[in-house]
Amino acid sequence: MEPSGGGVRYERDGHVVTITYDRPEKRNAIDGDMRRAINAAWDRFRTDDEAWVAIVTGAGSAFCAGADTRSTTGNPAGDFPGSFWERPTVNSLESGWEIFKPIVAAVNGPAVGYGVTLLTWCDFVIAAEEATFSFPEVRLGVPTIVGALRLPRMIDRQHAMELLMTGETIDARRAHEIGLAGRVVPGESLMDEARALAGRLTAGAPLAQRAIKEMVVRGPEMGTTEAIRFGETMRRVVAGTEDAAEGAAAARERRASHWRAR
Repeated sequence: MEPSGGGVRYERDGHVVTITYDRPEKRNAIDGDMRRAINAAWDRFRTDDEAWVAIVTGAGSAFCAGADTRSTTGNPAGDFPGSFWERPTVNSLESGWEIFKPIVAAVNGPAVGYGVTLLTWCDFVIAAEEATFSFPEVRLGVPTIVGALRLPRMIDRQHAMELLMTGETIDARRAHEIGLAGRVVPGESLMDEARALAGRLTAGAPLAQRAIKEMVVRGPEMGTTEAIRFGETMRRVVAGTEDAAEGAAAARERRASHWRAR
């Protein structure tokens, strides 16, 4: 296991990366140092050719308690270089970095604010029975922005609005009912379930998976004709890769495919 520093652990086992938010004494609340470490960890995953799937979880009894409003190490939202006015922009996974590799969230405890926004960019959410979920910003007099953009795309609009506008906390059972959590498992089996799912994902062709995820993300923002044309272009590009040739050969030879993400 390799520490990234600033309250984040980064571990790669084969093609599966586990990113652990590791500031348990603060319930994994994000301060300036941790924000920089989180961004570095996700950038490392994004650019590592051998990293195909990520699991994100929290150390201790919390997943992520949101922003540390008492941070003495900088802005928990991160720095926004390139703007004289320091205007916020896309500078993290929560704010919309495009990472088209599959991401599994293993929610081991409370997910608050940033913690829930992170889930809206994950592809699979597995929750421990003791996990909880909340967007408390509205009770502090400020709006949730990225969560308001992403949550209604993930779950029913009325359920999303209830979470966003009341600031109330829901438990894992309710999160599963409304589609925020794909499954709920006992806490002691949470990481086993997440690793098992990640292992299943590595059986699929990595480049094909990334094309699928990009279509899922971009397609709804396009018109139907444009989306189909874009998707067919991507399909032809992926069909010309080494992995596509390997998949065809494996099918002919009735054997398992050996992917290389090339």
